[in-house]
Amino acid sequence: MNIGIGGSSNSGKSTLAIKLVEALGKDRAIHLCQDDYVFPKEELRIINNHTDWEYPATINFSNFMKAVEKANQNYQYIICEGIFAFNFEALNNIYDYKIMLDIDYKTFLQRKRKDHRWGVEPEWYIQHIWNSMLQWNKNIDRSNLIHINAQQEIDTRQLLKEMKIEKAIKAI
Repeated sequence: MNIGIGGSSNSGKSTLAIKLVEALGKDRAIHLCQDDYVFPKEELRIINNHTDWEYPATINFSNFMKAVEKANQNYQYIICEGIFAFNFEALNNIYDYKIMLDIDYKTFLQRKRKDHRWGVEPEWYIQHIWNSMLQWNKNIDRSNLIHINAQQEIDTRQLLKEMKIEKAIKAI
């Protein structure tokens, strides 16, 4: 089963993916993060002397799809997540479930300003991240998209129940 998780930066995609893997069992589920398949920084475009990570072509989609195919040979549940989780048709075609984590602009700003994984981002770039998300999410395939309010803690057990895979829960 292939599960896609999308949403803006800092919406909780990785956190949810990790919780789902824990609930379904690490022997049966794997988390694939698009951040791990980004092209080298030197190959990405630059805006205002800053690397621009905020467009789908930053993802080495070929390598990501190979990882998904390999994971499908070894795991029952493949959880793919990233800000561009729904921007690639081939991925949309294999998802059994598509989860979109929704947060508002105020929540995004609060979380992003505290996130220093890649250093402190300038305010103009934080705005660029939000605007890029709005731009790239305009054209995503919205069929069968499960929207979740990610401004509050997500009930993993309830989500699995809604996905009709609650029997697969190992532990929460």
